[in-house]
Amino acid sequence: MRSPIWLVLVAVLAACSTPQEAKPQVEVLQKIPHDTSAFTQGLELVDGVLYEGTGLEGKSTMRALDPSTGNVQKKVDLPPEYFGEGITVVGDTIWQITWQNGIAIERDRKTLNELRRVSYEGEGWGICDDGKQLIMSDGTAKLTFRDPKTFKETGSVQVTRSGQPLAQLNELECVGGKVWSNVWKTDEIVRIDPANGQVTSTYDLSSLKPQGDVDVLNGIAHVPGTDEFLVTGKNWPTIFRVRFNGMGQD
Repeated sequence: MRSPIWLVLVAVLAACSTPQEAKPQVEVLQKIPHDTSAFTQGLELVDGVLYEGTGLEGKSTMRALDPSTGNVQKKVDLPPEYFGEGITVVGDTIWQITWQNGIAIERDRKTLNELRRVSYEGEGWGICDDGKQLIMSDGTAKLTFRDPKTFKETGSVQVTRSGQPLAQLNELECVGGKVWSNVWKTDEIVRIDPANGQVTSTYDLSSLKPQGDVDVLNGIAHVPGTDEFLVTGKNWPTIFRVRFNGMGQD
C-alpha cells in the first residue's frame, strides 16, 4: 500500500529540518598529567621543553616540564613577596611578569636563573612574543606592546568583541600574527587581531573543566609546526593537547 503523498512530504520536510549535530569547538588529542600544586599563569612550548610560570605569594615558580609526561625537570622559586604571572620565551631568555609587584624578571632559558629585573606601571597578567614585540595584558581590555630587550612600552590597542570592550584578558599566546587569550573567570579562549584589537574567534572549553570545585582555565601553549595547542588551568590535574575547529576562519 502506497503512503499518501502528504505523508511523504511531511517526512521529507521533517528530515530536512532536523538540526545537524554541532561539531565540538575543541578536539582533545591527548591528556598529559599536570602538577595540581601549579597555579598556572603562563605556558609556552619551545624546543621540546614546556615552560610554566605559576603564581600566588610564597608559591610562585618558574618551571621546565617534559611535555610528554608533565614531569617537572627544573624549578626555581620567586621571592616570596612576588606573585608570578605570565611568561614568554625570547631567544635564549624568558620574561616572567608579576601581578601587582610591577616587576618583570628576565631569566636564562637553560638554567631558569634570574638575569635582571625591570619595572613597569600597572598590573601584569599575560605576555607573549610575536617575533617583533612583546604583547602584554593587564586585566583590562588593553593589550600593551613592549620592546623585547628593554621592556619599554611602545604602544597599545583596545580589544573589542562585537564592538564592545573585552576585559579580563589573561594568559596570552602569540601565533601567526594573532594573539590567543584566556578570559579570566570564563571557560573561553579568544583569538585577537593585534592590528585592530578585534576578537576574530571565541572558543568554549567548558568541556575540559574537571569535575568539582576547581579554579579557572589558564595556560595556552602552541605546539610549533602544527595547528595544535596545550591548554590547562590553575591547579588542574591535566594538560590537554587540543585542536580548535575552524581556527583558520575569521
